[in-house]
Amino acid sequence: MTRYTTYSFLGVFLVLFIWILLTYGHLVDKLFLPSPGAVVGAAVDEIKEGVFFKDIGVSFYRILMGFVISTVFAVPIGVMMGTSRAWQAFWEPLVGLVRYMPAVAFIPLSILWFGTTDLQKFFILFIGVFFQEVIMIADNCKTVNRSLVEVGLTLGLKRYEIVRDIIIRAALPGIIDTFRTTWGWAWTYLVVAELVAASEGLGFRIMQAQRYLATERIIAGILVIGILGLLTDLLFKYLYIRLFPWKESERAKG
Repeated sequence: MTRYTTYSFLGVFLVLFIWILLTYGHLVDKLFLPSPGAVVGAAVDEIKEGVFFKDIGVSFYRILMGFVISTVFAVPIGVMMGTSRAWQAFWEPLVGLVRYMPAVAFIPLSILWFGTTDLQKFFILFIGVFFQEVIMIADNCKTVNRSLVEVGLTLGLKRYEIVRDIIIRAALPGIIDTFRTTWGWAWTYLVVAELVAASEGLGFRIMQAQRYLATERIIAGILVIGILGLLTDLLFKYLYIRLFPWKESERAKG
């Protein structure tokens, strides 16, 4: 076990120990902070009710589709913004304007347009992810070493070949990191949308538990979201290491 892994486990165990101390030591009312056992029991109850895995599946489907739709549009636009001043001039005012508008503020409008369907969730995810992702991907492309582009020009490559074979390849590690970051943001926007306009999903289940003061179910839902987010984050990290081992070596040395 590496020192990094040891420290990671220590951090988790410290939080768990404090939680156990506060709850089983009766230092905090269970209405405000239920015990770990009560939270696990709440999750077991939801499994027996048949809603636990269904909610996970519904929420994961929504976030995956919303993220994919946002990314499909964000990647080409971001690359063009990072490699073309004309595209940057065209898109930057619009992207710069909308990305400062909170996605939550669009929820009433999204319900008016799409009702409480999955399209409404996809729309909120698009607003929350797309514009941020475009700017970050454009920045990834702008940071590519200029000398690499000059080598391509020297070799007589055409502009689209330079973008495809040099800039995108060089920026790809940063783009994967961008996906990893925006995926985390997407969970926030999805849960907010489900809290307001949903009849199933993890966000809906948390809001329903709040109405009945079922704090243990609220925390169970929050922990499930955190675990799902952590697992997908580790997947992105694994993908990064597999695709760009030299970059990981540079990070380790740094």
